Amino acid sequence: MRNVRLLMWKELLELKQNPRLFPVIFLAPLIQLTILGYAATTDVRNIPVVVADADRSAESRELVRRFDASANFTIIDIVTSTDEIDPYLEQGRAWMALTIPPDYGHMIRNSQPAVVQVVADGTDANSTNVALGYAANLVGEYSQELAERRPAARIVRSAGIQPVVRVWFNSTLESRYFMLPGIVALLLLVVTTNLSSMAIVREKEIGTLEQLSVTPLARLELILGKLLPYGLIGIVDVALVLVVALLWFNVPMRGSYLLLFGMSLVYLLTTLGLGLFVSTISNTQQQAMMTTTFFFLTPMIYLSGFIFPIENMPAVIQKLTYFIPLRYFIVIVRGIFLKGVGLETFWRDALALLGWGVGMLSLAIWRSRKRLD
Repeated sequence: MRNVRLLMWKELLELKQNPRLFPVIFLAPLIQLTILGYAATTDVRNIPVVVADADRSAESRELVRRFDASANFTIIDIVTSTDEIDPYLEQGRAWMALTIPPDYGHMIRNSQPAVVQVVADGTDANSTNVALGYAANLVGEYSQELAERRPAARIVRSAGIQPVVRVWFNSTLESRYFMLPGIVALLLLVVTTNLSSMAIVREKEIGTLEQLSVTPLARLELILGKLLPYGLIGIVDVALVLVVALLWFNVPMRGSYLLLFGMSLVYLLTTLGLGLFVSTISNTQQQAMMTTTFFFLTPMIYLSGFIFPIENMPAVIQKLTYFIPLRYFIVIVRGIFLKGVGLETFWRDALALLGWGVGMLSLAIWRSRKRLD
C-alpha cells in the first residue's frame, strides 16, 4: 500500500499542477446541480392564456378570475372574439386560449349545461398535455362547486362514490424531487469518468508511461494509484451535491446516508473502470474526452431513464438499457432519497451495478496491462 499511496500523492500533485482543473472538479458540479435543479423540471407554471370572453357577464368574469388566480396560468389579454386569438397562438405569445360563449352567464344562472372551449398550442406536446390537465381540473372543480350550490345536486352527489386520493413519497408532486437525485448520479458519472479517462493517456502524452512501466510498481498497484484519487474526488463531489440538494432545494432524504455513500462507492467501480478503459484505447486526452462523451455518456443519459421513461421505449431499446449502469444507480438513489428503502428492496439493481462495475474494471485492467506491455 505504500507504493499505492505514493502514486496517489503523485497523481494529486499532477492535478494540483493544473489550477484550472480544481474549479471543474468541485465547482462545476455544484453550478450544474443548481442550474439543472431549476431547469430540469416537468412542472408547468405561468402558462400564458388569452381569453375570448364574448359574454362579459359576472359569471364569465368569475371563471376568468379563477384562471388568473391559479399559479399555473397567467392571463395575458382578454378579447371579445375568437378570431382575435389566432395571432396570440401563432406568434407564441399564448400557449392556450379560453373561449367563453355569449350565453354562458345565462346558462349558469338557469342551471343549464354551459360549454367553454380551450384551444391549446400543441407544438410542445408534453407541456400542452400538462396544461390541458390543469385547465380540466380547474374547470371541473369550479363546475363541482356550482353543482353543490343546488340542493338537488347535493342530494344526488351524497349517494355517489367519493374517491379519496393520497400520494406517497412525493405528496406535493414536485418533479424537482424526482429529477435531482438523478442529476446527482449523472454528475458523478460525468466527473469521475472524464477524469479517469485521462489517467493512462496523460502519461503517454507527456512521455512518462514507459518510465512507469520499468518502476518496481506492480500493474495492479499502478491501476489503484491512478484510480483511487479520482474515487476520493467522486466521494467529495457526492457530499457537496448532497448538501446543495438537501439544504438549497429541500429534497427529502428519507433513507440512509451510509447506504447512499456505500452504493456510490459501488457505482464508482463502474465510472472509474469505464474511464480507465477509454484511457487504454485512446492516444490523446482530447480523444479520450471525445470518446467518453459521444460513445458512452450521451447514450447513457438517453437510455438510463433519467430523461425518458424506459417503459415508453420500444421493446428492443428496453433490452439495451440493461447494459446501462446509470439505469441501476438512478433507481437506487431515487429509492433512497424519496422512498427511504433499503438494500432488501433494490438488491437486484445493486447486484447488477456491482457486476457491471467489476466486469468493466476487470476489462480495463486487462486492457491496461496489454497497453503497458
